[in-house]
Amino acid sequence: MINIPLMRTTAVAALAVAASFGMATSAFAQSEPVVDSIHFLIPGGAGGGWDGTARGTGEALTESGLVGTASYENMSGGGGGRALGYIIENAESNHGTLMVSSTPIIIRSLTGIFPQNFRDLTLVAGTIGDYAALVVADDSDIQGMPDLISAFEADSSAVSVGGGSVPGGMDHLVAAMVMQAGGIDPLEVSYVPYDAGGEALAGLLSGEIDVLSTGFSEAVELARAGEVRIIGITADERVDGFDDAPTMVEQGLDTTFVNWRGFFGPPGLPEETLAAYQEVLAQMYDTEEWEEVRQRNGWVNIHNSGADFQTFLENQEQEIGDLMRTLGFL
Repeated sequence: MINIPLMRTTAVAALAVAASFGMATSAFAQSEPVVDSIHFLIPGGAGGGWDGTARGTGEALTESGLVGTASYENMSGGGGGRALGYIIENAESNHGTLMVSSTPIIIRSLTGIFPQNFRDLTLVAGTIGDYAALVVADDSDIQGMPDLISAFEADSSAVSVGGGSVPGGMDHLVAAMVMQAGGIDPLEVSYVPYDAGGEALAGLLSGEIDVLSTGFSEAVELARAGEVRIIGITADERVDGFDDAPTMVEQGLDTTFVNWRGFFGPPGLPEETLAAYQEVLAQMYDTEEWEEVRQRNGWVNIHNSGADFQTFLENQEQEIGDLMRTLGFL
């Protein structure tokens, strides 16, 4: 079974937050914001997982009163590399900025696509997890994973899979993992890269690709609207609130995976600023505003802050590197 234990789940995170801040103190009781403002740097276009994470986090922080105001900047390019380079090269002018990132920063650094890695940034905190999903257009003949596996077995070159990451990136990696679990050579997967999740979804709806590998949270609302159909998710069991999405495991594909998302500051971020960011993100979990955002997006709570976040990332770097070597991507 391919099973990547990449994060701590809701119960562990809730205990950690409760121990640190006390469940009796809620964010909506704030008389003044802990942080006046945060500028969120988003390394991709609108509609992708990074975009949703930054905007959802900003929504919860401002509406709960933990942060006064939030602003957002989408900076596409290089699969996230443009924003990464920007925040490092302009560190002193970005002390009020948090960049959202996720598992791809590990993958792209391992493959050399990014000359930098997470060690070149100030690690703030991991905040959520998102399962991966394979989706098809609502009118597709592919009804589930058995149909997809059969189509690949008949002619792998006739089935295209797209994602909002570069070849060898996370969306590609997840698709390869799933197909390998179904007995398909992962190197035979015809993968079409897009710069962000929103563009990849447009490619699916226009017929450019047959299957989209994406985050579960990105697919939920469109699936609810009837525009796409989720044919498999990489969770251990079906997600509460969206029982129509079958797991890979229940369809005979022993594959689980969860993608973390979190926040980084520029290098050299002052200690007091870092501490304030970590405080508001930790307190956020106790707010009704955050729970509404979390449930709406199908996210799993995590909380890895400071040294714990670094250990978490180093462990993932080792795990992902081992998997990519197994699949032939390194």
